[in-house]
Amino acid sequence: MSTTALSTPQIGAVASSRRALRRNAWIGFAVVAGTAAMDLLDSTIAQTAAPDIRRALGASYPDLEWISAAYTLAMAALMILGSRLGDIFGRRRVLLTAIVGFVVSSSLCALAPTAATLIAARALQGATAALMVPQGFGLIREIFGDAGQQKAFGIFGPIMGLAAIAGPLAGGGLIALNLFGLGWRAIFLINVPLGLCALLAGTRHLPDDPPATPHARLDVLSVALAAAGGFALVYPFIEGRQQGWPVWSFAMLGGGVAILTAFAARQKARARRGHAPLVVPSILSRRGYVAGLAVAIGFLGAMGGITLALNVMFQGGLGFTPLDSALSAVAIPVLAIGGSISSSILLPKLGRSTMHIGIAVMAIGVVGTIMVLHAAAGDLSAWQTAGPLAVVGFGMGMVFVPMFDMILAGVEPHELGSASGLLESVQQLAMSLGLAAVGTVLFDEVGGRHGAGLFVGATSDALVVAVALLVLAWIATWWVPKHARVPA
Repeated sequence: MSTTALSTPQIGAVASSRRALRRNAWIGFAVVAGTAAMDLLDSTIAQTAAPDIRRALGASYPDLEWISAAYTLAMAALMILGSRLGDIFGRRRVLLTAIVGFVVSSSLCALAPTAATLIAARALQGATAALMVPQGFGLIREIFGDAGQQKAFGIFGPIMGLAAIAGPLAGGGLIALNLFGLGWRAIFLINVPLGLCALLAGTRHLPDDPPATPHARLDVLSVALAAAGGFALVYPFIEGRQQGWPVWSFAMLGGGVAILTAFAARQKARARRGHAPLVVPSILSRRGYVAGLAVAIGFLGAMGGITLALNVMFQGGLGFTPLDSALSAVAIPVLAIGGSISSSILLPKLGRSTMHIGIAVMAIGVVGTIMVLHAAAGDLSAWQTAGPLAVVGFGMGMVFVPMFDMILAGVEPHELGSASGLLESVQQLAMSLGLAAVGTVLFDEVGGRHGAGLFVGATSDALVVAVALLVLAWIATWWVPKHARVPA
């Protein structure tokens, strides 16, 4: 029936129905983006609370590093499994189940009586996040369809960028507020209301997507290889640096590469035999996707290293409170919003050149920060770093808008689950790499000594590593397709 044959009330009802569908779509998108943002916040938020946790639980410095590392390690080991479970059982079902697990594990973190208990709870939190996060890309496609997903991904990128760099600010604010006398425990308890809201909204507004491979059996050996390989790659970056990079750390890295090579060979063999692989091997033959992963490693590694270095300098060297430390770097998230807006305007015309510009601007900001630190030495105020950090944030924001589009360019719909799971795993590896590389220089120079000048000088040297990672990311962008769109 054509619209001309409809009565005025009927036309109004159709329009109202369409508005309701659009509203439901964006509420569903908010659930997906919210859960991904919770993950990114929790991957960095504990760093801000480290001094308070150390005093409250009597934690050692290695304990503090493992409170962050346990989360990352669990995610890196189980992310590909999470993606596959979404294909088998349906992404909506897996996401909602994982949200429940994330809320429970966050509560356990907040209630932890000892450092060892907190580390274990953080590992459980990371494991549930590994099931939760990979469902996002597929659900966005399901929610918006071929026509609307591009706009959704354009919004998703900046949200993730802001969440990743807003962790210290959120943590510092919650600790300063000291809600109900909870102190640092509030940074984990905040996930309870956020998670419950996401669960209720997701139950009502997320599409009941059918499983992509409902009758497939989970390949336990592939799961074990993926988990062991991810663990072997990430663990040396965490523990090896603390122990001065012993021989076993390099042997373990080599073993991780060998295990993942065996994993890739098994996926190809299963695909040839007509069995469902854990990761569709064809995605690794796509030059743009592989180059995009290289960009993500350099860019996100630099971002993680910058966050660590500034947090250690402001709190450990200059004696700032968690909130003051976060506010000292607030120029980064604030200007990232401007960078995201600029990138959205430039992207249709410039394509991948938008990332070239963004990474270059970010690197210039880091170099400017290094120059300010060298000039100020121990006599440093937050105002002196505000300018160059604003440049860092603007460049960072420019990269987040096109990055997901560029990485997923050319990936076919049936490959999207594997591509998103692998992308999330690489992001965790990149953050671990950045923390280890920048942290090695920073902590080796500081040692067990104290003094503002020492910390400022060590931070300026450590940030050189972040610049090197950005250079690698900039080079990798030349292999990314010039103009990319998320596959229909």
